[in-house]
Amino acid sequence: MRIFGGASGLALAASLMTPVMAGAQQHAPPAGVIAPKPLAPTAVSPAVKAARPAHFKGDPLEGLNRKLFSIHNFFDRILFRPVAMAYKAVVPRIIRGGIRHVFSNIGEPVVFVNDMLQLKPKRAVRTVARFAINTTIGVGGLVDVAKTDGFKLPHHSNGFGNTLGRYGVGPGPYLFLPFLGPTDFRDLGAAPVDGAVLPVGIGFPFNRVEYQIPQGVLVGLDLRAESDSDLNALLGGAVDPYATLRSAFLQTRAAEVYALRHGGGASANPLDDPLADPAAGGGTSPEMIDPLTDPAAPAGEQAAPSPALSDPLVDPAAPSAAPAAKPATPDFSDPLVDPAAKP
Repeated sequence: MRIFGGASGLALAASLMTPVMAGAQQHAPPAGVIAPKPLAPTAVSPAVKAARPAHFKGDPLEGLNRKLFSIHNFFDRILFRPVAMAYKAVVPRIIRGGIRHVFSNIGEPVVFVNDMLQLKPKRAVRTVARFAINTTIGVGGLVDVAKTDGFKLPHHSNGFGNTLGRYGVGPGPYLFLPFLGPTDFRDLGAAPVDGAVLPVGIGFPFNRVEYQIPQGVLVGLDLRAESDSDLNALLGGAVDPYATLRSAFLQTRAAEVYALRHGGGASANPLDDPLADPAAGGGTSPEMIDPLTDPAAPAGEQAAPSPALSDPLVDPAAPSAAPAAKPATPDFSDPLVDPAAKP
């Protein structure tokens, strides 16, 4: 899911996709367990305070963002999460999935426009095909038929924030907005562009408040409910939930924009492979797959395994093929050996 033109908030290796209402879940201690008392603040010398940076790099509004994050968590604890979990408990899963697919299908034209703006015609064609299949065979998008094995056209998110990043526009300062979640100035400025595609390009009913408010509420509730376990895993045990969420968001967005600028798909992530050199344009080199591979050898040539590596008792300097053993001869130096006896 996206917010503010393509931001993917909590999208990590575990596919955390919930920037909307992305509040940290507060955990109470188990029954019978006494929660430890918070440590008293220790005095910090003025010299140490002066040496500390005023804010985290990329987050010049950190003081304000932390206050907004606290406000968001308060409302998430008393309102957002309870309502979202009630929605999940009352509405059957198949109906929630159908609603999710319908709104995802409605957003495909926004994805298509940004595919074209990013000069990705093949992806744009796949987006159009996916939209046509789900709108017709999938009954208006209720069923995501396009992602099945018959078509193999999975959904990919895209937005004007990605388009700006594709052409070198920096993210700007990090920003956390209550009720909406993490974003940056680039995605914040791109949000109205994505939001205007359907109201301007199609008009009714997308330009009516009667559509926009229910759509925002349902999408927000569904995202918050579906992401609850992921949020608990990400933020539940974090020493600093704000910093953890900020790091997840910034790394995810940087990876998405990097993939777009270097020819990868929107889902490509250079952080997925710790051995891949981000400056090398993606992919793992043969040297990283097999340290014994000769980089100068032809691409398709397979080197035969070396006996010295397969058997530690073999002398690497010895010839590869040993000569045939000669038949044993009687030892005449030993007078007790019968020369006529068979060996």
